[in-house]
Amino acid sequence: MKSLDNEMKKKKLPFWSSFFRTEGKVYPLEGMAENLPKLSDLRVDDIAVPKADIIAAPDDSSSQEISEIFRRFRLSRLPIFKETLDNPLGLLHLKDFALEDGFNQDNNLEIKSKVRPLIFVPPSMNLGTLLQKMQADRIHMALVIDEYGGVEGLVTIEDLLEEIVGEIIDEHDQDEDQLWTEEKPNLFMVHARLELDMFKEQTGVNLRYDNAQDEEYETIGGLVNSLTNRIPVRGEVIKDHLGNEFSIVEADARRIKKLRLQLSRNFKRENVDK
Repeated sequence: MKSLDNEMKKKKLPFWSSFFRTEGKVYPLEGMAENLPKLSDLRVDDIAVPKADIIAAPDDSSSQEISEIFRRFRLSRLPIFKETLDNPLGLLHLKDFALEDGFNQDNNLEIKSKVRPLIFVPPSMNLGTLLQKMQADRIHMALVIDEYGGVEGLVTIEDLLEEIVGEIIDEHDQDEDQLWTEEKPNLFMVHARLELDMFKEQTGVNLRYDNAQDEEYETIGGLVNSLTNRIPVRGEVIKDHLGNEFSIVEADARRIKKLRLQLSRNFKRENVDK
């Protein structure tokens, strides 16, 4: 711990860099220290999940509906609103819901009594200031509010951490060495960071069209971005010229995280060396 503190002092890191200890974890400083000051150079709207992609629930939702949202999207916090998302009431924490409801879908949960406060921030706030506020208020979710008072986006503390330490893989994600699974013949769930060459070697699925080797992408996520010339949103389905379908399962404002690949009927897989 002393070596970490000394390294932070030598690099003159902001005071909120102590966050990596107060959360009960110590991350390797190598490669991370250079990213800490970057938070003060980025704005909230640089990383916020856009309004259209926010998963939230109205305050009159049933326990069954809330339970299904938590299960389906694997969330730990869920924004709660009255009538429209532009009238947010706060957030429902999975722990509060589970302790009260126990995922018993027959219960009539009084959501309003379990709602916790949210942080409301302007899109121009820098990320260092937001991290400081999240620490001080002990609230790990913020809604981005535009000049008219409407909701523009959402940022969680995990979004801030990923700017520093890279993508965070939690216990619900696939193992690092399991970047793809074949759910049924020719239907795959894959991480966007899966390299095309590795996927070909392990499955016989060659997505390097016409055997071209000069593409500017190396991963399936890069391939899909090249097909759309933008970052697709969750729920979007993209087809390539061969008829293969890429369904976006997880994504944020910056990148695709996970997708489902359905090979076309006429797609021919290559032999795989055992």
